[in-house]
This record gives sequence, C-alpha cells and structure tokens, in this order.
Amino acid sequence: MYTPDFTAPKVLSVSQLNFYIKSLIENDPKLNIVFLTGEISNLTDHYRSGHIYLSLKDEKSVIRAVMFSGNARNLRFKPVDGMKVICRGRVALYEPNGQYQLYIEDMQPDGIGALTLAYEQLKKTLSEKGIFDSERKKPLPKFPKTVGVVTSPTGAAVQDILNILYRRFPCINVVMCPVLVQGENAPAQLVRAVKTLDEHNACDVIIIGRGGGSIEDLWAFNSEELAYAIYDCKIPVISAVGHETDFTICDFASDMRAPTPSAAAELAVPDKEELLSYYSSQLHYVSSLTDLKIRQGNNIIADFRRRLSFVSPKAKIIGSEKKIDFLNNSLQKRITEIYNLKSNAVSNIASKLEGLNPLSVLARGYSIAEKDGKVISSKTQLEKDDEFTLEFSDGKIKAKVTGE
Repeated sequence: MYTPDFTAPKVLSVSQLNFYIKSLIENDPKLNIVFLTGEISNLTDHYRSGHIYLSLKDEKSVIRAVMFSGNARNLRFKPVDGMKVICRGRVALYEPNGQYQLYIEDMQPDGIGALTLAYEQLKKTLSEKGIFDSERKKPLPKFPKTVGVVTSPTGAAVQDILNILYRRFPCINVVMCPVLVQGENAPAQLVRAVKTLDEHNACDVIIIGRGGGSIEDLWAFNSEELAYAIYDCKIPVISAVGHETDFTICDFASDMRAPTPSAAAELAVPDKEELLSYYSSQLHYVSSLTDLKIRQGNNIIADFRRRLSFVSPKAKIIGSEKKIDFLNNSLQKRITEIYNLKSNAVSNIASKLEGLNPLSVLARGYSIAEKDGKVISSKTQLEKDDEFTLEFSDGKIKAKVTGE
C-alpha cells in the first residue's frame, strides 16, 4: 500500500490525500464497528438499486450515510425523515469526492422495536388504502359444506380446529392446506394457499392461522402480500393467529378475526346440538301457531256463516219453509178445531132432528098416512073408498077407506 511521506514538505495530489485519509480511517479499528444514534434527514430510497442514502444528525452535527441494498433488504421497517434510529456500521472515505460517511450495515428504531414499527407502518399504509374497510368484508356462510384450513400440519392449532369442526358439525368437509407458519418461506406459502383455495373455489370459508408466539414467530402473518391475497379472495376468510391479545395484519385484512384457532372453528360452522334444539323449538312453535291459526280460522268461518245466514237465499228459503210448516200446522189445527166444533154442532142438530124424525115416532108405534105423496093430517082429507099408504117403522102398506 502506498503511504505518502509527510515528514518533509511535498506537494500531493487530491487523490493521494484522499487515499491517505481513507487508509487512516479504514485501519482504525474504532471506526470499523460504530454504533451511531441520530435523526434521519435527506433520505433518498433508490427503488431500482435498493440502496438508501441519508444523513444522520443531532443538535450540532450531520454525517452522510448509505445503506446498500444487501443490508437494506433485511430492514423490518421503512426509514423516513425525522425518525430517530440507532445504526451499526463502519466509517469510510468516498475517494471521488473526499467525503467520509457511515456505511450502515444494520438499523433499528431508537425507542421502539423494528418489528413493532414495521407493523405499525404497514398497518397504517394498508388502512389508508382501504384494505381493512368493514364495508368490503364478506359475511360468513351459515351452513358451509366445506372449510379450508391453512395452517401448519404439525402444530396444536390444527388439531384444535379439526376437533371442534367435527364435534360441532360432523357432516363438514375439510380441505387442508399445510404450510409453514413462521420463517422466511412462510409468507409465500400462506399467500399461495389462500390464492389456490380461492382460484379453485375449493371451500365455502377459509380458516388461516396458528398458535401463539412472539412477534417474531407471528411475523409471517404481517405480510403485505398476504393482506392483498385475503382482500382479493372471494371466499370469506377467518383469521386465527396466536392468542386473544395477539393482533396481526392478517387479522385486520380478514373478513372475521377469531381470538384463537379454536374460536375460529366455532365461528366457521354451526353447532349441531344448538341446531337440533333450535329447530325442535321452532317445530313446537309452528305446531302451536298452526293450531292457533286453525282455531282462529274456524272461528272466522263460523262468524261468516252466522253473518251469511242473515242474507243467504238458502237461509231465507229455509225460514220460509219453516214459516209455511208453522202456518200449515196452524191451519191443520184450526181446521181440526173448526171440524170438531162443526161436528159437535151437527151432532147436536142431529140429536134434535132425531127427536123430530118421523121414523122415530113410527118406531114408537105410530104410522104416517100419505095420499098422492102428501101426508094426511086430517080425516077430512079422505073419503070412502080412497086408497092411501100407511108407513110404519119397518115399511109401507096400502090401505083403503071403508067407512067413517
């Protein structure tokens, strides 16, 4: 390595001076690993190259800094101007412009964890884009035929989900999508599982989740790509990540958030016992209501019949017939009464006439003399040798006057 000799005055080129200063800095072990705190300013994020250029400042000074893409890809949060951070890196001189700067290898927010900050930043960004809006969330089906389960095949969560699904709704079909639920490859597998179930319309509702853990363990469910996959999914999604106090981006993007995987299974399917009890009570209610309606209907019909009886032609005819029967009976009774009266009168008259009947007189030994059809009531009506008729009670005889 070339080292200029500064023991005697000598004219140096700019490159020589910059090279010398660079060698001094790079050979100083105290500057090879530096932890520096400051506030970010003048941040420039080159999206194509992935490099991040910024300045770190405090109340009195500023230092230029750069974070190359290889290190920037490992950031869990998004640096912004005004953010206070702690950086680990090395100090070196950039020879072309003679400016020394900090080459950042790692960066953490000062006062808050990187994962927590990244979570809050992503949550805010997605919320502003409407990914979490309640208006676009889909309702869960009441009676699903098939449930898709996206989780680890070896964790306790899958057993809890399956046990509760089959206990509550034994006829349910389950489509398993085994995935990693933590680690570098987990987010991509979660996204692929959701999209596959949706593209093939393989189920009526999706449960995605895992058991509890630290924020690092649950970080796969804070993926932006997973949030968009759930947002675009046409099938309702239930998120069941961690415990009740754990919240992830997946929870906010899903149509329903369950506090635990077990609770997600309970939300996904109805309970057969509750259904049996409900429909039994409904059957009893419908039967009672039907009986009530029948009784009410019969009462209405009876009332209509009663009211129609006053205006019905048939009722009038029946009434007239009854009236005719009554009049006929009255007439027959009256005729009988009149007949009896007349009969008695006739009998009385007959009795009187019987007393005046000549035949009755004849029966007592008298006779009637008749001449030329006339009753002879005096002897002066007869002369000697006149012929006349004597009528007795038992017949007539011819007689002749023979003397006075």
